[in-house]
Amino acid sequence: MYGRFAVKGATLRGVEAVPVDVEVCVGSGIPAFCVVGMPDAAVQEARERVRAALRATGFSMPNERVVVNLAPGSLRKTGSGFDLPIAVGLLAATGQVDPRIAEGALFAGELSLEGAVRPVDGLLAYALRARDLGMRLVCAEAPERLVAIDGLELRAARTLADFRTGAFALLSPARPSRARSALDFRDISGHDMAKRALQIAAAGRHGVLMMGPPGSGKTMLASRLPSILPPLEEHEALEAALVHSVAGEDVGRLLGGERPFRSPHHSATTAGLVGGGSPPRPGEISLAHRGVLFLDELPEFKPSVLQGIRQPLESGRVTVTRADGNVTFPARFMLVAAANPCPCGYYGDAERDCTCTSAQVSAYQNRIGGPLVDRIDLHIDVGRTRPRDVLGTGGGTSSDDMRAAVMAAREYTSWRRARAEDDGSAEALVRSCALAPDDEGFFEEAARAGRMSGRAIMRTLAVARTVADMDETASVGRGHLCEALAFRLREGVGPCS
Repeated sequence: MYGRFAVKGATLRGVEAVPVDVEVCVGSGIPAFCVVGMPDAAVQEARERVRAALRATGFSMPNERVVVNLAPGSLRKTGSGFDLPIAVGLLAATGQVDPRIAEGALFAGELSLEGAVRPVDGLLAYALRARDLGMRLVCAEAPERLVAIDGLELRAARTLADFRTGAFALLSPARPSRARSALDFRDISGHDMAKRALQIAAAGRHGVLMMGPPGSGKTMLASRLPSILPPLEEHEALEAALVHSVAGEDVGRLLGGERPFRSPHHSATTAGLVGGGSPPRPGEISLAHRGVLFLDELPEFKPSVLQGIRQPLESGRVTVTRADGNVTFPARFMLVAAANPCPCGYYGDAERDCTCTSAQVSAYQNRIGGPLVDRIDLHIDVGRTRPRDVLGTGGGTSSDDMRAAVMAAREYTSWRRARAEDDGSAEALVRSCALAPDDEGFFEEAARAGRMSGRAIMRTLAVARTVADMDETASVGRGHLCEALAFRLREGVGPCS
């Protein structure tokens, strides 16, 4: 029994599915089952899964020499998603199923030993690739992992036995509704300055560094930031869901419009935070794409790990370099960080003495690194909460009220930029501020006195422009500059003093 057949599959590379031709040849020679074309261990193991699945579903495994070639041969193939295309190619090559079943289809799925088709990571990437190729996607029945895409036909294969008839059910992705956040700023009494800073950050997509003693409410404030952010737009939700799909995480809440909120532990490695591994996988900064990355206990992170996020903060993407090429992941996120001012946490606290030496305080704060701090727009001190405020929990400003102001500011920003043809450049930012001569001189003197870098000057100006947008004013005034400078040139403790 001799035959050849080719089936279309794909392999994940970054957040994209790269098309692969799965060529199956059944011919004479010593009986064997070989997979060639730079497969990894998971692809090599497909031989045993396919062999068992064929027998469990009533098909026969040919007692011939079977060679599976994954083309192009120069591309490394990873993952268990090749189980299904290999099995389909083998069945078509041996005449056990109608070859027309594979026409115009891209296959992706893992096989159980009983022949059931299981979903694989990155189904959304496979779906987008199938659409670009003008093909339909045949995969496991997993509507919660997919999204409706115009021009794409989705078909579900529950088991290998379905290929006898080729009657695959039409797969309709679930349409999740946006879940309302259970966290509300109403739960936090006091901290008006911190709430104002977070509101400005949400309106202008700025980073925030909060510093204060333990138990002052930094984590509570940060965890409620998503509740005042606008929902994801359709293209933003698809971008974020694509990263989560490749990482094997749930995409339902993202497709419902909820922005991601990632809070990795300070023991995270560079690969875990920035991305990497073999094959390269997205890190926490990419999983926070279009959302919030919260780094609690910032000085406790390894300095080398923290410095890895400096470039993505500027570019909005991270590139992982390997011997076989570069892989790029999106990483456009809002950075929110919280830190204690010293190892004991009470340096500068008015009610509790610090037990650290000056050298310990300096060394602790220097773990963050000046270059990273310089890239964070808003620096605020979060002081100890008064007992009266703690007992008044539930009486603070609600997230709904704060979100309304954020939405209004973003709408005004969009209108202003469209009107002025603002391309987001530094020149456009300076022009949009339209500073009066006296205000420009005041800002220059403040920047000189604060020894601000060029980056810090532009970021402070961007914050002032956001404050002006919240007031819906065409130009930036002295009051807007003063508020932006107050969030940059802090009088409290910490590395930004």
